[in-house]
Amino acid sequence: MALMPAVLFTLAAEAQEPAATEVHTLHDCMEYAISHSTKMRIQAADRKDEQWQRRQAIMRLFTPSVDAHTYIYNQYGRNLDPETNTYNTVSSFHNGYSVSAGITLFDGFQSINNWKMASTAAKMGLSREQQTRDEICMATMQAYFNVVYYTELEQVLAGQVTTAQTARDRAVRQEELGVKGHADVLQMESELAQKEYQLITTHNQKNDALITLKDVMFWPSDQELVIDSHVSEPVLEAVQAAELSATAKMLLPAAEIALMSVKKAALDLKTARGAYSPSISLSGGWSTSYYTYPGRKDYTPVPFREQFKNNAGEFLQLSLSIPIFDQFRSRTNLNLKKSAVIRAEAEYDQKMRDIENEVARAVSDRDGAEAAYHQASKLAEVQEEAYRLSTRQYETGLISAIEYQTASQTYLNAKAERMNQLLLLRIKDAVVRYYNGEPYLMTKN
Repeated sequence: MALMPAVLFTLAAEAQEPAATEVHTLHDCMEYAISHSTKMRIQAADRKDEQWQRRQAIMRLFTPSVDAHTYIYNQYGRNLDPETNTYNTVSSFHNGYSVSAGITLFDGFQSINNWKMASTAAKMGLSREQQTRDEICMATMQAYFNVVYYTELEQVLAGQVTTAQTARDRAVRQEELGVKGHADVLQMESELAQKEYQLITTHNQKNDALITLKDVMFWPSDQELVIDSHVSEPVLEAVQAAELSATAKMLLPAAEIALMSVKKAALDLKTARGAYSPSISLSGGWSTSYYTYPGRKDYTPVPFREQFKNNAGEFLQLSLSIPIFDQFRSRTNLNLKKSAVIRAEAEYDQKMRDIENEVARAVSDRDGAEAAYHQASKLAEVQEEAYRLSTRQYETGLISAIEYQTASQTYLNAKAERMNQLLLLRIKDAVVRYYNGEPYLMTKN
């Protein structure tokens, strides 16, 4: 069943009329995606955890632990008299208070290494957060340019539908005048139906791409999103793959994460070795107690204040702990940490190799996309002129309707390919700039 002309006119109007709502640029969409992304919220929670772990490591390294205790109990039956240090069978009431503090003076530098590991983990968290931000920006850019592609293609098709309608109407009038036959009218009806179908299909693809963009941005699905479909040709900067690779290894979050992983594994290994070292700790405290015999009539209780003062005592303790045998737990942990260092170093080397390959491929892809875009631009200009010439020739009867349809479709394909190559070039150039230290958020339409 053919679509009604009113529906086609609506699609053409949507492609040509300016939006009345706020227009969002690529930069706007990236910022919105980052600020509303659930991934960034998860990263923010991870960052808080890392900060608390670092604070805990600092407190364990520089501050003592302080505890306060109190107790209260009744004792029945045979018990020890704290005053005479003899046993009796009278029920008694006891109440005590104590405060103690302790600090580790030396533990084989385990606390220092744990503090360094916590600081390293915090730095890795920053790099992971930046990496997540970059991934969101790239996904937004790709989804954004997909919408731009189908928007531009829809506008071209809307114009071709209008042209095909005019050509069909002209063919009908020429048939009435006897200039053209009914076969020519049918050919133009076929051309119009084909363009209408392509317009409908492209409109649906644009809507699907827009839904994908909303999903990437975390944009409310029931709210309209209007983007700036204008895309300028990028100004490419000459780069050398070797220099760009060296810059990427220093600046990329992935490279920083790999390097921090090696440092963290090395610190973890030092901590495991520290478990073999003796530990020295210093502790001190104060305690007092109160007791009475509520069941003894011949007993005169000593006042609480007097007992609190007389029973008070202090202690100061310096202890040395030497590990001798722990069922090979320390040895097993040490071997595991050695393997972790080897694994982290191998992963770092692999990441450096991957970055070199990615940079070389990015430069090659950008240069190839540039050449393809320039060639597609030349082809689009030639095909546009050929399409205009074919239109005039068909109007004057110099070419058939089939030849005109072929020229029209060739022109459409050339326009679509030019836009496709331009968007690919923008993405490839953004990747090269990213490897050179320029964030995706600096990418403009």
